[in-house]
Amino acid sequence: MKKTLLFILFSYSTVFAQERKAPAYPLVTHDPYFSIWSTTDKLNESTTQHWTGANQSLNGLVSVDGKVYSFLGKPEKVFNTILPAADEKPLPLSYTETKPADHWTTIDFDDTQWQTEVGPAGSEPSQAKTLWKKDEIWVRRVFTLSQINSNKLYLKIRHDDNATVYLNGKEIYNVKKLAGSFVYIPIDATVKKALHKGKNVLAIYALNTGGPSYLDAGLVEEPNNKDAVKFVDAVQKGFQVNATQTSYQFTCGKINLDVTFTSPLLMNDLNLLSRPVTYISARVKSNDGATHQVKLYFGASGNIATHRDFQELMADKYTAKGLSILKAGTVEQPLLKRTGDDVRIDWGYMYVAVPAQYNSIQSITTSADALKTLVAKPVKKTAHVTGEKLILNTVIPMRAVGSVAKEQFILLGYDDLYAVQYFKQNLRPWWNNSGKEKIENQLALAAKEYKQVTQKCVTFDKQLYADALKSGGDVYAKLCVLAYRQAISAHKLVKSPEGEILFLSKENFSNGSIGTVDVTYPSAPLFLVYNPDLLKGMMNGIFYFSESGKWNKPYSSHDLGTYPVANGQTYGEDMPIEESGNMLILAAAIAKVEGNADYAKKHWKTISIWAEYLSKNGLDPANQLSTDDFAGHLARNANLSVKAIVALGGYGMMASMLGEKATADKYTAMAKDMAKQWMTLADAGDHYALTFDNKDTWSQKYNMVWDKVLGLGLFPQEVYDKEVKYYLTKQTQYGIPLDSRKTYTKSDWILWSATLATNIDDFKALIKPVYTYALETHDRVPMSDWHETKDAHRMNFTARSVVGGFYIKMLEQKLKK
Repeated sequence: MKKTLLFILFSYSTVFAQERKAPAYPLVTHDPYFSIWSTTDKLNESTTQHWTGANQSLNGLVSVDGKVYSFLGKPEKVFNTILPAADEKPLPLSYTETKPADHWTTIDFDDTQWQTEVGPAGSEPSQAKTLWKKDEIWVRRVFTLSQINSNKLYLKIRHDDNATVYLNGKEIYNVKKLAGSFVYIPIDATVKKALHKGKNVLAIYALNTGGPSYLDAGLVEEPNNKDAVKFVDAVQKGFQVNATQTSYQFTCGKINLDVTFTSPLLMNDLNLLSRPVTYISARVKSNDGATHQVKLYFGASGNIATHRDFQELMADKYTAKGLSILKAGTVEQPLLKRTGDDVRIDWGYMYVAVPAQYNSIQSITTSADALKTLVAKPVKKTAHVTGEKLILNTVIPMRAVGSVAKEQFILLGYDDLYAVQYFKQNLRPWWNNSGKEKIENQLALAAKEYKQVTQKCVTFDKQLYADALKSGGDVYAKLCVLAYRQAISAHKLVKSPEGEILFLSKENFSNGSIGTVDVTYPSAPLFLVYNPDLLKGMMNGIFYFSESGKWNKPYSSHDLGTYPVANGQTYGEDMPIEESGNMLILAAAIAKVEGNADYAKKHWKTISIWAEYLSKNGLDPANQLSTDDFAGHLARNANLSVKAIVALGGYGMMASMLGEKATADKYTAMAKDMAKQWMTLADAGDHYALTFDNKDTWSQKYNMVWDKVLGLGLFPQEVYDKEVKYYLTKQTQYGIPLDSRKTYTKSDWILWSATLATNIDDFKALIKPVYTYALETHDRVPMSDWHETKDAHRMNFTARSVVGGFYIKMLEQKLKK
């Protein structure tokens, strides 16, 4: 009863509070490509985005007695192009990487000796047509105007890293940091006067301060929108974020509107988990006792199916399986051709569907005309449209709405046709592994099961929160809720040619790798709690890579390729102790959760080879990378040594479960002896050092948590206690730094380090700054696991699965039972 009351109080408080609850809010979350978020605390204050930051606009309007209210998304600005950037139309540019004369920004400068190529410029051939090889580049884009109007002018630019821009010799932009996606900078009216009919020039100087480089820019103008739809913002009264649902409550004049986004990622049902369909439900009710005429509008940008804004789309309107359906995808359909990190899907098709009995009015328009479909008189619309920046529009006439609530739902789905390439073979998504299933069947099934599925989600969300609350308190429960959809949707579920589960992760904004072992490792606790078969799905590909002979080194590979192509490791350097230790620890964790070592038995020969490698090389590691590769190489790494020791202890535990007594005794004794040696090698008085050879250092020993969680008994309690006590002296407002080298941290590792605490108050004290970071960071993106503890700024990583590691405390509690 107490747990239920606490949950009700939490839910009640979130309904009426408007404070931030997350850096960004999950709306549509299925896989690394089909993932749409809101980046503001009010649903109608920002354009919805893919996790990479690219706009993937969802818009919702409601008409109440003819007055229009906006509740979902901020409509994207529609611009007319003056000088196209390369994302729209690659055009020639002149450039040099040698410093030119001072007047290089002016119209009359002679650039005939410069090189001429097609934009954009950059260091990576996969993204750039003009290769930028040195640190500096100077670019000129000459263009001709036949007329100049009074519309507001903008610089459209994306750059990595620093950029200064001139228009006909006048500086209009100077930013000394990267803009990872296009930004639109208004140009002052006095500067615009520098434009004239005839020849003009946009000149850009850019500086690369490290890593890859990129430069693309153009000019656009704001059109005259005299006939635009007039609307007011609905008043958001409250919102909640739960594990599988995000819900909002609005007042729209004389009606109340509740909107809920449900991505039913329930791990006990893999068919449902893999179904790429999100429910967007709307519940309306009069708030004044009278009856009002209500119409609901939902618009979805065709850019959900594109990598870049100006790819040509084809869209269709049709009916099937009792549904009214809109469909869109690129004309090009480059199946599995585009790999990398900052990448969106541009093959397959997106779908918007509603039950046919709603008598909805559906249409396909340009973005400029989309919102007009709510207020314009219905006209016959073509069933097939091609073009750029198309919008799929649905208007649902809810008609007379009184004091009895009316509820309707919209289905948003994506059929990627083929999901990944796995060792040269293209694999379909799990829900269509046979190749015989149709997305229309999945949409129809989702519609039929709407009430059943959403109720399952409500029940699951309540239970998850209650379990997390019991394990680690209110702040811990909120962190687990934030992590749930993010962790799952950074994977893709498919079936291998051998019939095994493959649950393949993408390294979101950390290099784009697929199936990375040291991403699987921190993600694992969530899946060990709810379905260890999914963890096996993360590991199966790595085992296959070795056991097929495609990887023949005596330790585990780092990854399987670059998402979505898993044809073998593409990361430039091995991490022998890191990845081998991870695989052994996770195999042991599966054995512990399932109560048997059957999974390990299938791969025992491979596991034994890796254990032998760790036995020889793990205690005092050579100069190599660990999972924290951004921190650089490190020799004699005490935390990496812990990983090897715990992995060998786990190997001994599995050998015992398999009845291999001699092996069990040997490796258990070895791990215990190594732990004793470690305590001497790493001892730095009131803590244990970062490296064995420098006692003036320290680090989080997060790998040690598995000794405690799996009950291996390798390290005595005093080691945990000494470390936790020291961490409490090092943490800041936004968390414990990773180690003594820098002030940044990893939030997943903080949760693991905190779980070493035996006192729940110490645990809560150590994790609270992680939640403070989530609430106060300036970076409104899906939660980053790598941030600066001084100011809560994200370092880079975004929307990664590793936040599944937050569930380590729940896993500890589960295994105690």
